[in-house]
Amino acid sequence: MYKLLEGLSIVECASFVAAPSAGLYLSQLGASVTRIDHAEGGPDYRRWPVADSGESFYWEGLNRGKKSVAVNVRDKAGRTLIQDLITAPGEGAGILVTNYPCDGFLSHEVLAKKRPDLITVRIMGTADGQSAVDYTVNSAIGLPFMTGPEALGDEPVNHVLPAWDLLAGSYAAFVLMAAINHRERTGQGQEIRVPLADIAIAALGNLGQIAEVLQSGHDRPRIGNDLFGAFGRDFATADGRRMMIVALTQRQWTALVETLGLTEKVAELEARLGVDLATSESVRYQYRKEIYPLIAGRVCRFTLEELGATLSRAGGCWGAYNSLHEAVTQTQTVRGNPIFEEIDNVSGLRYPVAGAPATLPAFQRGKPQSARSLGADTFSVLQDRLGLSASECDALKAKGIAGRAQV
Repeated sequence: MYKLLEGLSIVECASFVAAPSAGLYLSQLGASVTRIDHAEGGPDYRRWPVADSGESFYWEGLNRGKKSVAVNVRDKAGRTLIQDLITAPGEGAGILVTNYPCDGFLSHEVLAKKRPDLITVRIMGTADGQSAVDYTVNSAIGLPFMTGPEALGDEPVNHVLPAWDLLAGSYAAFVLMAAINHRERTGQGQEIRVPLADIAIAALGNLGQIAEVLQSGHDRPRIGNDLFGAFGRDFATADGRRMMIVALTQRQWTALVETLGLTEKVAELEARLGVDLATSESVRYQYRKEIYPLIAGRVCRFTLEELGATLSRAGGCWGAYNSLHEAVTQTQTVRGNPIFEEIDNVSGLRYPVAGAPATLPAFQRGKPQSARSLGADTFSVLQDRLGLSASECDALKAKGIAGRAQV
């Protein structure tokens, strides 16, 4: 954790991945983020994966470092209380991150009547307000038909990582900082809407894939584990492991060829094809079927450790194929990585958790913080932000308006 955003006070009314990840990133850089959930927990409160106790690893992962407030969202007085927290006075406050619908009690128009300089960042499914999640967005833009081996034919392959959720969360945090900068210069608040569907299709456009499909008249074909437009694929090593080898640059290609002792063979291939494989990644991709047998025939003579070490010294680019369990327990990906620290968690388990993925060499990295149990900060936040007395808080609790519900 760093303190670059110290002084910002953000309210998060959201669930699932995109908006909570935005709040997480802001918290990791020093903002005070208060997540407000329904008194019984939001729809993601028990989401898998879960500990043996039933506590959600997912929930505690996305809510690290945030204060937790529990309010009865179904009660009118509870909804008013949430509005008051969002629009409470204070420099650096008046900021909402949410995935609630555009209308209703968290509409920007309603909230801005209480605080005109309010900034609302709203993550949506589609721009017209229809429901959509990462996986329905991904299915709608064709990627499942480009993913996987050619042998699958027309069978779609869904992705495992919720990429559009994570990208939307990152973009939401980015546009929020732009809105804060604008408010500091002009005094104006605003609502910013970030639809998942627009994030996804804009990303494909930025990568040239819209132009590609319009020019060609058809989708990009499936190519399995090949890297589109460049040299890259998985290869088997002598010890039964697999490694991903990539050569985007001339240096990486030369390192690979020389490490495998293929200088003469590649020169013969270049002469036969009439091309220079060293200077163009697109040429290497175009003739990949001629190149792959040469590479595969040499990679299989080495163990992964042997070839990996030699390639690294020569300036090559490669990565081992690991299971997640192997990556966590047997490599430096987690153990020994300074962004991780082992802490106690709401689930009752102690394990390594990540702080900010960015490293700021000029600043000391703070210890990652655990999530708070549901509603743990409800009454301290109500007292600090709204100036409520202890007796007023007790009354809200007694009426079932604020505080974690006993279920």
